[in-house]
Amino acid sequence: MTVQHPFGVAVLADDHDAAMATIADDVVFRSPAVYKPYEGKETVDQILRLVATVFENFRYTNEWRDGRTTILFFEANVGDRDLQGIDILEENEDGLIERFTVMIRPLSGLQAVAAKMAARLGLA
Repeated sequence: MTVQHPFGVAVLADDHDAAMATIADDVVFRSPAVYKPYEGKETVDQILRLVATVFENFRYTNEWRDGRTTILFFEANVGDRDLQGIDILEENEDGLIERFTVMIRPLSGLQAVAAKMAARLGLA
């Protein structure tokens, strides 16, 4: 399966600037590990930069699109934990991502992501 959404293409090309160019300034990002959503492009930029240092062997393996919503299915590792997840990208009228929701399974994989991110943020 070839990923076609510009965000997914940029992520797979390790082009962070191109990925961020697909994100709206007023984006709302919903993390699988934190209840309160994050808001704003600058905040999401920092989160995505950090996540890129946490995931190992990250790859998108499938994509579904319905109107302005794209779902990208991914697989990755964090340490010895294999995980799967989805990025739900909802676009505004300009084609920019205004709502970005991430879900990760299994719980042990999500816990590994959360622990590693907290350690990198100096919270652990």
